[in-house]
Amino acid sequence: MALELALREYMDIPVVTRVYITACVVTTLAVQLDIVAPFDLYFNPWLIISKFQVWRILTCFCFFGTVGFSFFFNMLFTFRYCRMLEENFYAYRTADFLALFLYGGTLMLIMGCFVHLLFLGQALTIMLVYIWSRRNPHVRLNFFGLITFNAPYLPWVLFTFSVILGSSFMVDFVGIACGHFYYFMEDVFPYQPGGFKVLITPRFLKRLFDRREDIDYRPLPGVVQPVASFAKLAKILFYYKQNICLLIISTGDWCLVRLDICSIFTIELALKL
Repeated sequence: MALELALREYMDIPVVTRVYITACVVTTLAVQLDIVAPFDLYFNPWLIISKFQVWRILTCFCFFGTVGFSFFFNMLFTFRYCRMLEENFYAYRTADFLALFLYGGTLMLIMGCFVHLLFLGQALTIMLVYIWSRRNPHVRLNFFGLITFNAPYLPWVLFTFSVILGSSFMVDFVGIACGHFYYFMEDVFPYQPGGFKVLITPRFLKRLFDRREDIDYRPLPGVVQPVASFAKLAKILFYYKQNICLLIISTGDWCLVRLDICSIFTIELALKL
């Protein structure tokens, strides 16, 4: 019973977060059990190109050090903010969330060639924290009961904390820089006058990971479809007329709901299949 409950909780974790955290834990345990050595995992452009050790492109993001306080602290932050990002901003948009990892990871690898970073997992965590914090500007956070601040300051608090502890601040700086690049290109620049979307999710990722609506599906007569069974992406159009709005959910069938709101706007919602 306990095993089934644990497995259910594990499977409830969003897929990208689940796979990445699992990869980090498995990699750390493999090093802890002397199955592999950290020297086989770190980022080394020369070995990747000359020796074709291409696995280093991925393993450098999955090793956070041997089991200890630092490892658990990093895993906690990675799990928390990766999951919140995926659940709150990329629900049913797995391909787009993978594109975040793809663009951010690629930029980190390029920067890693110049600042000689061996492992980039912590930088990836800071990048996720930065993006989450910028998208939640009014959330109040408390850091170890010492200070309270708004979410956008969290990456800089962690950066300062690393400097105080004598850790390498360059890892955090790379994460902040990559996070700001993604945030600006995804959430700021496209909405500026003359702006456009720069970070396009590759089509092969959408074909592999984004579920499609079955256009031939028709529910049985008399069966009421819950909201959770609507198409994964429904276009919700609000039309204002005499202080009464019609909420139209396009799912092959039309549903009309009266709402007492007085604006006109169009939005797209990702709904669970």
